[in-house]
Amino acid sequence: MNDNSSRCSYLIPNRPSDSSTPTPHATPTASPSLPHHKLIAYGVALELLAAVRSAQIRDATLRDQALRSAKSACLNTAEGAGRVTRADKGRSFTIARAEAGEAAAAVEIAAYCGDASAPASAEVNRLAHRLVALLTGLIHR
Repeated sequence: MNDNSSRCSYLIPNRPSDSSTPTPHATPTASPSLPHHKLIAYGVALELLAAVRSAQIRDATLRDQALRSAKSACLNTAEGAGRVTRADKGRSFTIARAEAGEAAAAVEIAAYCGDASAPASAEVNRLAHRLVALLTGLIHR
């Protein structure tokens, strides 16, 4: 996973060199400039992505699936924020919600198989639960 660590480093300011959990932030600039930067759900989606990365899943297939799902949750949350109609927003937020659940399931399965730690799985599950709740509220808005 070290070769992929630089791909998302712009999300994590002052990234430590050790393997401690980085703290992502929703905006790379001081003030929100795009619609998704105003959403708490987008910030939580970034936290979910960071937690999935920090889970250090040893099974390559599950790791890939978990990372792709977590990234998709971020991207679809951002897409939903940028959409105009209620139906378009709802579609994007619904996809993001499903992707959050998939990312959490992949880490949970990895932990169940001994390929990730139980505490890492619990943290991913906590963040996924929060993101699903936020996205559900945005879907029904």
